[in-house]
Amino acid sequence: MIKPLTSGQQELLNALNDDKYQIVGVFGPTGTGKTLLALSYGIEAIKQGKFKKFVIVKPIVDVVTKKEITVTELTNYAEVILSYVKDVIGEEYYSTVDELYKTGKLEILDSRFLRGRTFDDSLIFIDEVQELQPESIIELIIRIGRNSKLIVAGDPIFQSLQMQTVKDPSELIREVLLNEEDAKVVDLGVKDIIRTGAKRGLRLLIEYRLRSRSLSEDESKILNIVKQHSPDADIVTIVDLSNEKKKLGLENLTTLPDSVIVVKEGNLGRLVGKGGERINASEKDSGKKLRALELSLDFKEYIKAMHPLPWVVKYIEDADFKGNELAVKIRKETGAFMGQKGSYVRFLDEAIRKLLGVGIRVITEENENS
Repeated sequence: MIKPLTSGQQELLNALNDDKYQIVGVFGPTGTGKTLLALSYGIEAIKQGKFKKFVIVKPIVDVVTKKEITVTELTNYAEVILSYVKDVIGEEYYSTVDELYKTGKLEILDSRFLRGRTFDDSLIFIDEVQELQPESIIELIIRIGRNSKLIVAGDPIFQSLQMQTVKDPSELIREVLLNEEDAKVVDLGVKDIIRTGAKRGLRLLIEYRLRSRSLSEDESKILNIVKQHSPDADIVTIVDLSNEKKKLGLENLTTLPDSVIVVKEGNLGRLVGKGGERINASEKDSGKKLRALELSLDFKEYIKAMHPLPWVVKYIEDADFKGNELAVKIRKETGAFMGQKGSYVRFLDEAIRKLLGVGIRVITEENENS
């Protein structure tokens, strides 16, 4: 059995082993071990006789066209999925996977061909749920029979960072499962990423999103000014927040930034200057209150760059993805962090949405489990 390496993975394993949950949904960025733990649990559960069959549903998607390939279009459909399972689970499980498949205890299914099926004494695992149609997922839920369990895994963060304008299936299914009494939702974040290179991949995805932004006229003007004073800084993007300030009635708050300049990791000093002379000169020429942000996966720094009181980061215990939101856990709810009637948090939400495409949710000890 694969052992959990993070607290989030431990929570997932506990949920999988808890018989009171008929459905377990696990959501988070790639590399967090969602598939690895689900497959490991499934194989061990079959070996121990807890279930008679392990059913795996995983869409095969053309990465270029984004089109799902069905079992009728790919003659070796099952073999492709089995190879994927082996790659994830590791060499020590190769013979076990082959044996379970040959004896019919491991079944590979295409989500489009489920009518007439009922899954009794079965463990069903739907992977990469963001690539499926919601109707297919609901169809599978309908067909759960006696002594059966469903595991659903998806990555709503990847979809959000790709600037999609509609909710993806993983986000929708997560919301549905949150309100099911016999279902458990486990959210994994950046701190749960264990796969080598996955953190870099996520950071590059964020960078790609930011570099792909079309700059407004004001943002372009600021960019030209900043380039004059910081010519050697690798500027990823500039996000103007003047409209967001005005919308919330915060335009006269001088400690709140008008614009945030995002630079590549290692370029903060080149942007700001040794004594801040470079960014000060850019502020003077642009007439804007500017803040600098070094691109990273430390989301506390994002809040520090956009909050009117940067020192409030001392109240933050954690800032990480939770579903398709950035969950900010604070030690206690304070006026300094929240702002009058929550105005600072609403501004942060608007700003983070403009940057990353996700909103923020503030969590305290009182509402952490709500």
